[in-house]
Amino acid sequence: MQFRATLAIITLTVSPTMVVGAEFDNWEGEGEAGVLVTSGNTEETNINGRLGLLHEVSEWRNTGDFRSTYSETDDTTTAEKYSAEVQSDYKFEGSQYLFVRGAYEDDRFSGYDFQSSLTTGYGNRVWQRGKRSFLDLSVGGGYRFNRLEEPEADGNQEEEEAIARLAGKFDYALSETALFRQKLSAEIGLSENNTISESETSIQATVVGNLSMKAAYLVQYVSDEPEGSEDTDTQVSVSLLYGF
Repeated sequence: MQFRATLAIITLTVSPTMVVGAEFDNWEGEGEAGVLVTSGNTEETNINGRLGLLHEVSEWRNTGDFRSTYSETDDTTTAEKYSAEVQSDYKFEGSQYLFVRGAYEDDRFSGYDFQSSLTTGYGNRVWQRGKRSFLDLSVGGGYRFNRLEEPEADGNQEEEEAIARLAGKFDYALSETALFRQKLSAEIGLSENNTISESETSIQATVVGNLSMKAAYLVQYVSDEPEGSEDTDTQVSVSLLYGF
């Protein structure tokens, strides 16, 4: 519990300019919400929400991503997940940067009580065209700490190890009002070799003003999943997105 609280504090304070000395004029963000309710032979409710934040000045780029997902079928909860990611990039030599990243996830049906990681490393914006089209690649290392919902056969309920992290983000402006985005990441355990990877493919198009429609496909894979859990989770979502 002490480590969990400590990591939460680190995650919230990992970006110095997100908390101290940030000019409000340099902030951008987007709020996302999707709701689907069906009734009849099957009553089903699906709700997903997201808040994305970006603060960028000449030497620093700070991002935050906060998500929630909830699904219920015939009064039975079938999905419930909350996650937070914050990252601070120190930019130098044009397109290069050093980053520090903290992540936390609580997925009720993953077999984990929670999953968390803290990583640092090097990144490079290897290609950019205009403001909305770019390719970021990064590599780094850090520490992973997960807690299982149920102890393993030997009584162990915690997973902790050094990890290597590889990630990429590709944004491509299809037009002035449409954007394609692909995000890939993999965190590889250096002792247990447990790999946790994620891919998110999305496309969004402006409806009117700052309001957009977004369709996304998310895949999460765990190579050494907890007993009784699936190694792959997928999610298809359609939502409204408001930029500010």
